[in-house]
Amino acid sequence: FGMARKAAPGGPWVRMMSVGATKKMNLVGAINDALRIALETDDRAVIFGEDVGFGGVFRATNELQDSFGKHRVFNTPLCEQGIAGFAVGMAAAGATPIAEIQFADYIFPAFDQIVNEAAKYRYRSGGQFDVGGLTIRAPYGSVGHGGLYHSQSPEAYFTHTPGLKVVIPRSPSQAKGLLLASIRDPNPVLFFEPKALYRAATEEVPEGDFTVPLASAEVVKGGSDVTVIGYGAQMGVLQKAVARAEEELGISCELIDLRTLLPWDSDTVFASVRKTGRCLISHEAPITSGFGAELAASIQHSCFLHLEAPVARVCGFDTPFPLAHEKVYLPSVARCFEGIKQTCAF
Repeated sequence: FGMARKAAPGGPWVRMMSVGATKKMNLVGAINDALRIALETDDRAVIFGEDVGFGGVFRATNELQDSFGKHRVFNTPLCEQGIAGFAVGMAAAGATPIAEIQFADYIFPAFDQIVNEAAKYRYRSGGQFDVGGLTIRAPYGSVGHGGLYHSQSPEAYFTHTPGLKVVIPRSPSQAKGLLLASIRDPNPVLFFEPKALYRAATEEVPEGDFTVPLASAEVVKGGSDVTVIGYGAQMGVLQKAVARAEEELGISCELIDLRTLLPWDSDTVFASVRKTGRCLISHEAPITSGFGAELAASIQHSCFLHLEAPVARVCGFDTPFPLAHEKVYLPSVARCFEGIKQTCAF
């Protein structure tokens, strides 16, 4: 598929290092910390995008230009196609470009550069050339007041593209470790950041340099009655729904965070579904052709004889993201709880 193999265990992009001290950070602070470490540890690393020189609209790159200079952290014109094309060229020349698309909603002008150039560069050259040093960051998802142009979840458009990796973190520590792993992975990576959690999610984060392995899901909570799968900001919703299902209904839920959508960790998911016999998948993106559809089809194919109920999906609706009806559109705690309840009652 035109992708480099993952390094052996202990390699630089899958290593979970001994990090020692921790510091309380929110998610955007953890992103900033990861970017600072990337610039410190790789002289070829550069950061660019719209307004990143003064910190960006969310301040994810705050003070980095002051520390590393305008030749390593710099603004670009308001042209997503140009940002992505420039990043592809830099990566092809051996640099480590970390490009920012200010909102994931505006990544579509860069679509051709990402899916036809970055994703296929290694394959079309027979492995002679690659843009494996490329990472594209973009804040995605609902934020409470973003409306239809600042709230979308476009991950499924890219999970259909061999040659890319797609990563979405759920928390500050995960964001830091996964971002550093993405920057050091020998393949182009799209890193979608849940902007609703930028300042809402806070926890103790290791201060040192560490990575969280890509293509590896995490069983956040063990259980025996139903497997619940999500990623990104939706994990917080699912944790509350799972807790309510256990308290009110006595349902034992196994909760899985995919973390990487492409390639996704089918081994962990299949093992869980074969154990529980039931599965619910949830994401903010519209239900039709959302990434949950791929998960449901794969689970049905590989776990059919173990299933006690149809695979359920609780997702966004098939409409543009509605400002006035955001609370109705989103797969809320109540909707996910009802989905768990119906799946276990089947």
